[in-house]
Formats: sequence, structure tokens, C-alpha cells
Amino acid sequence: MILYKAIVFLPLIGALIAGLLGRQIGAKASEYITSGLMIVTAVLSWVVFVNVGFGEGHEVIKVSVLRWIQSGGIDVEWSLRIDTLTAVMLVVVNSVSTLVHVYSIGYMHHDPDRPRFFSYLSLFTFAMLMLVTSDNLLQMFFGWEGVGLASYLLIGFWFKKPSACAAAMKAFIVNRVGDFGFILGIAGVFVLFGSINFETIFAAAQSYLPAEGAEGGEAVINLFGMSLDKANAMTAVCLLLFMGAMGKSAQFLLHTWLPDAMEGPTPVSALIHAATMVTAGVFLVARMSPLFELSPDALTFVTLIGAITAFFAATVGLVQNDIKRVIAYSTCSQLGYMFVALGVGAYGAAIFHLFTHAFFKALLFLGAGSVIHAVDGEQDMRYMGGLRKHIPLTFWAMTIGTLALTGVGIPGTMIGFAGFFSKDVIIESAYASHSAVSGFAFALLVIAALFTSFYSWRLAFLTFFGKPRASADVMHHVHESPMVMLAPLALLALGAVFAGVAFEGYFFGHEYGEFWKGALFTLPENEILEQFHGVPTWVKWSPFIAMLTGFVTAWYMYIKSPSTPKVLAEQHRVLYQFLLNKWYFDELYDLLFVRSAKALGRFLWKKGDVGVIDTYGPNGVAAAVVDVTQRVVRLQSGYLYHYAFAMLIGVAALITWMMLGSSF
Repeated sequence: MILYKAIVFLPLIGALIAGLLGRQIGAKASEYITSGLMIVTAVLSWVVFVNVGFGEGHEVIKVSVLRWIQSGGIDVEWSLRIDTLTAVMLVVVNSVSTLVHVYSIGYMHHDPDRPRFFSYLSLFTFAMLMLVTSDNLLQMFFGWEGVGLASYLLIGFWFKKPSACAAAMKAFIVNRVGDFGFILGIAGVFVLFGSINFETIFAAAQSYLPAEGAEGGEAVINLFGMSLDKANAMTAVCLLLFMGAMGKSAQFLLHTWLPDAMEGPTPVSALIHAATMVTAGVFLVARMSPLFELSPDALTFVTLIGAITAFFAATVGLVQNDIKRVIAYSTCSQLGYMFVALGVGAYGAAIFHLFTHAFFKALLFLGAGSVIHAVDGEQDMRYMGGLRKHIPLTFWAMTIGTLALTGVGIPGTMIGFAGFFSKDVIIESAYASHSAVSGFAFALLVIAALFTSFYSWRLAFLTFFGKPRASADVMHHVHESPMVMLAPLALLALGAVFAGVAFEGYFFGHEYGEFWKGALFTLPENEILEQFHGVPTWVKWSPFIAMLTGFVTAWYMYIKSPSTPKVLAEQHRVLYQFLLNKWYFDELYDLLFVRSAKALGRFLWKKGDVGVIDTYGPNGVAAAVVDVTQRVVRLQSGYLYHYAFAMLIGVAALITWMMLGSSF
């Protein structure tokens, strides 16, 4: 059992050492200690993954840490829940985090605050591990909020930059919107089941299965003041939980924080966007699959939001010029694919894409960091070009990441990069599903695949091909990254190439049941695993055709005829500005929420603070006392004749009062 505790708590130990003793032990020691502990954690995670996922038995392993809360009807123990879903997340989180730690030794070598940075990285990892090993909703929420706090610290790491501080605040506040729904969802679960422990919840959820020939349960449940039957109560709880997932995983309407998170150092972008924070929402829905399976309406909503997110983010990525923002919108779009898979009941496909996406997306982000490192901090692709000869290793690493992201492979075979296997499974599952919005979702996912291919190859062509567009001074200093940055790219490239073909059969294939061992719950009537195998041939080839169309279009516009993009942008200026400004969501939210909140604050300040508190409240009383005191002080002139005169006036007043008083 010490093995599982070591995986969770070694990153915390590293965070405490670097955070509390970083100044004493120095930056190098902080880097080596945190990175070394993460390497041990990653190795142990792979051991657990092999033992739990491919070993016999061990459906759920529970490791008790300590008794946490025992009050009234709440009995919460801090325990580590280890099953196949947890094991997969341990591998994803710790593998990527370890490589980010090592990569950061080279990328952040110039920063004087490296101990603080590495402490934050390890703290972030610990919070995510708390989340994925949780055995109850309260423990999950603890890790959930810990990830939010650590992301705030990492995004705003360069706190002297106003844009970084604003981005950190934005991420924190937008996530609080989703977290409000998550808190209500936890409360709703407790109302329905009288517990927040997963074992109790999942066992009791079976009573919410509709009776034979009935629409749903007959019992009426009071949920937040509403009288609902069992089916509607379950839907309400699932939607509230999904609201939390929307915030963390940057789904449509709660997505605006994700691109701005690029203000943090590039290793932070890789950690947040590839394997940790943004996948928390996907993990939440997968973990709560025993509840979501009982609510077709909630699953339909999840499918709809996921499809819209995939399409929306892909359209915005078409015209972005910042290399990191293009990859950021790609993350948002790929998360949409994962939620579509969850919505159609293909939970294994969603986690499969989460698994492969971690490798190729971390590869792309860290590759982008290597490019930025080479061109002296420049992030605008319009000022790059022709870099493949100067940084060939970075070029090939990013090319592999692009091939994986765009899903290059041959349909009907086992030949392809990681994204080919996981993304195509989702698209085929969307078509095979009998959901009310499955056709709509399938169409949007195919279009998003075309757009993904276009903007991914646009990034590659603008960055590495054509004539150099940077200044001669910058091009003179372009250099390949050090080995400490290139080694993580090589390992991630292996995952981007082989993760799909190696694990497809286990995550969503013939070994599905033996691999997951009940960690993902599906009802008997959920036959998506069999249905997606029977889709028409044209459905299987549609992602390939979309990928090829996007590649050819990008090649024509940025290699064959480089003047075409500018001409199209001028001809369709309204559409171009609409996409460039991200559908104007930031401006809309600024108008509806930010400005109105500021106006309310100014009103309360003027009318409440200045008008009431400063006049009649403690501040008003204090001001009156100060005013009286200042007037009294003036009487203390220091002249003897002033005091004698005051005494004379006092004696005269006293005699007058006594004389007048005796006459009555």
C-alpha cells in the first residue's frame, strides 16, 4: 500500500522542499529534487498501470490515509481509490508532469524564481493526483480546488506582467462559475443517496433504474425546493456535475479562460492543457458514469456541448497567429471530442483520446516552447518561417505531433499515429449512437477534423517553411534547444506514434471488459461498443478525407500561393474579424458581466461606503471626533493670559448660575 501513497505524496514533498527551502538549497537543488521525485512517481505509476490494468482481479483497491470528517450523516474517509481509470490517469498525469519538470530545467534556466516555479509545478501535480485518486466527492472537490489554486499561481507566475495577472484572475473566476454547479451537484448527490462516497452512491444508483414498462421512478424527491421524480432528479444532479466539468475542461460558454492561460510559461501551458487540469472534467463524467448512464437527457446535453465546442474552437484556431494560442484552441476542440464520446456512452473512447491526446498535445506545446526559445521569445508565426533547417530536431518533433493531432492513418488498418485511432473511434461512435443529436454531432466533428488539419499544417508551414520573416539579427541567433529540453520531446514523440496502436484494443476494443474491470459503467442496453464496428465504409473514411482536405488546402494557401490568405481575409473581412476575435465572447462577457459588476461596485462605493458608512458609520463617528478634537486643540494656545481669561469666564458663569438658581 506504500506504493500508492508514494505516488500521491512524493510530488507534495517536492513542492514543500522547493517552496519552503528553495532559497536555502538553491535553484539547482530545487530543480533536481522536484524532478527526481517526479521521475520516481512516473515509474511507479507505470508499474501500477500494468498491475491494475493488465493483471487479474483487483477491480478496486482502496488505501486508507486517515479519518477525515465524521459529523451527522456525513462520514468521509480520506482514501485512495485505485482502479483502471485511476491507473490510466496516474500514468497520464505523472508522465507528462515529469517530462514538463525536466523540460523546465532548460526552458526556465534564466529565471531567478525557479524554486517557486518548480514548487508550483509539483503542487499542481499533487492536487491533480488527489483528484484522480479520490474515493468520494468531497475528496475530489479538494483536489479540484487545489488544481484551480495551483493553476492561478502558475498562469500568473510572471506576476509583474499585467496580462499574466489578468489571465490568472480570469481562469480562477471562470472556473468558480463551473465550481458553483459542481458544489450544488455534490449537495444533490447527498440529498438523493445520503452519502458522497462512491461505493455507496454507485450501489444506490441502481434503484433509479426505471421499472419495466414505466417512464421512471414514482417517488417524488425534494431537490433544492423542487419536487422531482427520480428520473428528473438524476438529470438535474448530472447537469450540475457537468457544469463543473464545463468550467474545468473549458467547454463552450465557459471556455474563455483557456486561451488566456497562455500568459504563463510554456511548460505550464503543456501541463495544464495536455494532461491535467483540462482533463479533470472528462475524468469527472467518466467516474460518475453510473449516474450519467441513468440520464439520457443529461448525456444528450453533454454530446451537444461537446460537439459545439469542437466546432467552435476549431473555427477560431483557423486564423490565430500566436503559436501557443493555436495549440490552445486545438486543446479546447479536442476536449469537445472527448465529451461527445462521453455523451454517446463511449466512455472508453473518451479516456482513450484523453490518453493519446496527452502525449501529442504535450509534444506540440513543448515543441512550441522550443521554437519560442530558438527565436528569442517570439510567438507570432507571422515573424517566423524557414526554421526547419535551423532547428531540425524540434521540427521533426512538432511534425510528429501534428501527424498525431490531425489523425494521419489508413482506415481499416492498424497503421496510423495515436490520434488516428482515438479520434476516429469517437467520430464513428457519434455516427453509430442513437442519441437525438448524434447526426448533428457527427457532422460537426468531421468539419472540426478538417479545420484541425488546416490550422495544424498552417502552423507547421508558417513556422518551419518558406522564407524567414524574422529580422536578420534574430535569425542569426536561432539555435536548437539543449538536450534537457529535447529528451522530453523524444519520449513524447514515441507516445504520439505508438500509444494508439498499442492500446486501442484495451481502451475500446476486444479487451475492453478485461481491461476496465468495471471502472467504467454502462447499462446493458448501451451497445455502442458493438455498434461503432458496423458503421458504413464512408463514415470510416470521412475523417481521413477531412484530414487530407485540410492538409492540401493549407499547403496551397501557405506554400503554393502565400498571397491567398490575405486576399481571402480582405474579401471576407467580417467573417475574418469574427473568427479572429473569437466570436466576440470576451467582448460580450465584458459588456454583460464585467462592466455591470464594476458599475454596481462603484454605485455601492459611492452610495454605501462614502454616503452612509463614511458619514454615519464608524468612519463618520471617527471623523466627527477628529473634527471636535481639532477644535479643542486650538484652545491650547500656551499663553497665560488666555488661560486666566478662560478661568475668569468660568467663574463668572458659575456665580451667575448660582445667583439665578437661588432666585427660583
